[in-house]
Amino acid sequence: MSPASRTGIVHPVVGFVRVALVTMLVVGVGLLAAIVTMHFAIHGAEVKIPALKAMTVADARSQAAGLGLNLDVDNRYYSSDVAAGHILTQSPAPGTVVRREWHVRVSESLGPQQVDVPDILGKDERDAALTLRRAGLTVGTTSHLPDARAAEGTVLAQDPPAHARGIEGPSVGLLVAAPPDAADGFLMPDLKGMTLEAAQAQLAHVGLKMDPPSFVDAYIPPVGASGSAPKPPVAPNSVLLQQPAAGSRIDTSAPVKLTIAR
Repeated sequence: MSPASRTGIVHPVVGFVRVALVTMLVVGVGLLAAIVTMHFAIHGAEVKIPALKAMTVADARSQAAGLGLNLDVDNRYYSSDVAAGHILTQSPAPGTVVRREWHVRVSESLGPQQVDVPDILGKDERDAALTLRRAGLTVGTTSHLPDARAAEGTVLAQDPPAHARGIEGPSVGLLVAAPPDAADGFLMPDLKGMTLEAAQAQLAHVGLKMDPPSFVDAYIPPVGASGSAPKPPVAPNSVLLQQPAAGSRIDTSAPVKLTIAR
């Protein structure tokens, strides 16, 4: 038996090792606790985005709130497939992992289009807006263009046109007559299906230039095959394509390009 054992005195090196081991054990336990706490703090604040499509807005909002999410209705569109008041689309997609308090953006269905787009050409801008509101529609993008033949504030063009069917949203874009210094571009109308002469007249009315049109052979579809209904042929001398696209803004100096069926 060593003298240190007989006297009960622990060697300094042995004591140091014991203290070091205890310290490391305490530090290790602390780190493990911190990691576990951080894991639950991070993952406890995460949530999967639920599938909200076809739910009512009220039910979707309730489910989102239950998961700690915010629901924002960004847009409303007509739909023949989804009932009015139900969710059409959502972002982020279902299953996406996000943090709590995230904003989920959805679009709401207005159901099938049941309103008739009124004819507001020639009306004062305020009267046109009132007419649209009475029909359950709203004013969309408004552009201004000088027109010596129309009083300031007169509606020169609208998109979609009067009595249009199958429109996507409940808003109508306007082109309004304005002084030269207030012009900010033209709201391009939908010319597809019009005759070349009608399209030229509408463009000339608002002072837009047009490049010489391009002509292509009209496609004549075959008689319905495999039980499908036959498609109507394209009428000669009608607009097939246009550039810029309908609804986009165009500067008065930029020419319009049309492709015409022959």
